[in-house]
Amino acid sequence: MIHTHTTDVERIARKIRDFHQQRLAFKVYHGSTNSTRILSFQKNQMVDVSALNHVLSVDTTKRLAVVEPNVPMDKLVRTTLKKGLLPPVVMEFPGITVGGAIQGNGGESSSFKYGTFNQTAISHEIITGDGNVYQTSNKKHSDLFYGVPGTAGTLGVLTAATIKLIPAKKFVNVEYLPVESFDNAKLTIARASADKKNDFIDGIMFSASSGVIIVGRLSNAPSKTQVRFTRARDEVYYLHVEQQLAQNSNGWHESIPLKDYLFRYDRGAFWVGRFAFRIFNIPYNRFMRWLLTPLLRTRKLYQALQESGQSQHHIVQDLVLPSDKFVEFCQFVDQELSVYPLWLCPMLVDEKATFQLNNLPTKSIINVGVWGSEIADHAKFVRKNRQIETEILKLGGKKWSYAYSYFTQKEFWRMYDKPKYDALRQKYGATYLPTIHDKLTVKDYYEVKRKKAALKTLFGLARLKIR
Repeated sequence: MIHTHTTDVERIARKIRDFHQQRLAFKVYHGSTNSTRILSFQKNQMVDVSALNHVLSVDTTKRLAVVEPNVPMDKLVRTTLKKGLLPPVVMEFPGITVGGAIQGNGGESSSFKYGTFNQTAISHEIITGDGNVYQTSNKKHSDLFYGVPGTAGTLGVLTAATIKLIPAKKFVNVEYLPVESFDNAKLTIARASADKKNDFIDGIMFSASSGVIIVGRLSNAPSKTQVRFTRARDEVYYLHVEQQLAQNSNGWHESIPLKDYLFRYDRGAFWVGRFAFRIFNIPYNRFMRWLLTPLLRTRKLYQALQESGQSQHHIVQDLVLPSDKFVEFCQFVDQELSVYPLWLCPMLVDEKATFQLNNLPTKSIINVGVWGSEIADHAKFVRKNRQIETEILKLGGKKWSYAYSYFTQKEFWRMYDKPKYDALRQKYGATYLPTIHDKLTVKDYYEVKRKKAALKTLFGLARLKIR
C-alpha cells in the first residue's frame, strides 16, 4: 500500500511539474464533488487524483490514521471503527472526502469542541504548485501546514493527511432543548458548549420563534428510546425532530446508533432534498420518501445538481458568524429571505490556519446553514446571494467555499490575508494557479436540464464533465 501511494504521488508530482514548466493552470479531478458549483474538466488541463482513496494505516496506540485525500467519510469511519476509534470530526454527508474537508472546509456538530476537520490533522503531505513534495506539520514547513487548509488547492495538491482519533462508543445519547427565539438559541448553545461532558452540539430553527438545540454524548449505555435514520424505512431526521418538538415542548431524550447519528442528515441532505420533490410535483410524504430513498442520498443529489445546473436557482449557503452577531444575522435571514429551517452549528475558532473560515478574531462562532427553495429568476437568485455576502462582510463573518460566490476581489480579500497568501504562492511555485477568489467565484450560467438530469442520476449516468 505504501509503495502504491508513493508511486501515485510521484506520478502526480511529475504531472504538476510539467504544468509548472509550461505555466499552465490545471484543475484537480477527484472523481466526485460536494460543491454546488457546476464543475467541468479538460483532460489536457487536469490532474487526476481519484486513485488516492485509501486509508493507509490506523495506529491504535498513538490513535492516528494516515489517510489519502479521496477517502470519503463513510469509508474513514468504517475503517477506524474496526479498531474501536473515531475521527473527532465527521462531516454529515458520507461522500465528503478528507481532502475536501481540509483544502475546502469541513465541520460538524463536534466542531464546537474540536474545530473544523483540518484542526484534527497533525501533518499533511502536499505537492506544491512547482511539483515538489513536502511533509508538513506544526514544526516542519509550518507555514504550508497552516496555509493549505481552506485554500481550495490553490497552493498545491494534498496527497495524504495524518489525523487524530478518539475512542468510539456504540451510541450517541441525545438531548433536545427547545428554544423560542434566536437569543434563546444563542444562550442555549453557549451553555451547552461550556459543558465539557458534551460531545456534539447543533441546532435547527424551524421559525424565528421555534427551534431546538441538539446536544449529544458518546455512550455505550443507550436510553430506553432508540431511533435510527439511515434506513429507507426511517424518518428523515429533521422531520423526526420537528414532529417530536410538536409533542414535547419541554424537550426529550433518545439514543442513536453511532453511524446513524454521524450520517443522520444524509437522507434528504438535511432538508434540501424536498426541493427535488417540488420540482417534479411528487408528494413529499413518507411513502414516497421510502420509495425514492436511493435518490435522496447525498451522493445522488450532488450528481443531480452537477448534471442539471439546478443549484443555480437555490440558495445553499453556510455562513460563519461571531456569536455576538449571530442573532442579527438570523434576523436578517428571517426578514429578507424567509428561509427555514436554519441549521446552527457552534465552532471552535482556528487561530492558526489563516485561510480557514473559522479563523475569526473572536472567541466564539456559530455557523448558520441557509438552504432555500427555488428562485426561478436567476438574476434574483444572484441578487439574494449578494445580499447575503454584503451582510456577512458587514458582520465580520465568512462563508463556506463549496457554495456559489459573487464577491468582488476587494470584498473577498477583506476576509483573508492577501499578502500572506501571495507570499505562500510565490514561495511554493503556485503563482500560475488560480487564486482562491478566482476558483470560488461563479462566472458562468449553465442551462438547467431537470428531466434529463433526473434520468441520468436515476440510472447512475450523471458524472462530472470531462472534455
